[in-house]
This record gives sequence, C-alpha cells and structure tokens, in this order.
Amino acid sequence: MNQATHIKKWNYGEYASFNYGAHCVAMQIGSLDLYFSYDTVVAFSDGHGFRISKNYWGPTTGKHLNWINPNKKMRLDSKIFDQELDQLLKKHKLAV
Repeated sequence: MNQATHIKKWNYGEYASFNYGAHCVAMQIGSLDLYFSYDTVVAFSDGHGFRISKNYWGPTTGKHLNWINPNKKMRLDSKIFDQELDQLLKKHKLAV
C-alpha cells in the first residue's frame, strides 16, 4: 500500500454514545470497505459487489448486521464469506 492510498474510518449504526459506537466501525482503504462488529469483519465491498455474513455471533452483532444491510437473503455462510474476504484481502495486498 502506498502513501497515496485513501484511508478513512467511521462508525455506522444508531448508537447514541460513541462508547458503544466503537463496536460498529467501518474502514475504507482505497476502494475496499470493511465493516466490523467488535473486532470481526462482518461485511465488505470493493466496488465489485457487497458481501455480508450471516449472524453466527449473537443479538448485538445481529443488530450491527441489520444496520449495515437488513436484507437477510443476501447474507453468506461463514465458509463462503471467509473465502471471499481472504481473496479480497490478498488482492489488495492486505493479507498473506
């Protein structure tokens, strides 16, 4: 990643307090958007489609997933989601 790469971080969702909002953070690195619930990537996009995981964690992450996109029909099983995320991170040279 070179210094010209645009990096941005923001909170998504509807928490009234930033303390709670810290658990639903999104980050943009160049054309790649990563959405986190706590420390876990639960959704991503790089301009070639949006991917979101099914909820395997609990009600709080479920709320985060609904804030990202409420359409449960587009959610991916963990194996497919993890494979696509891994490929995308390698493509962007963010993983080995």
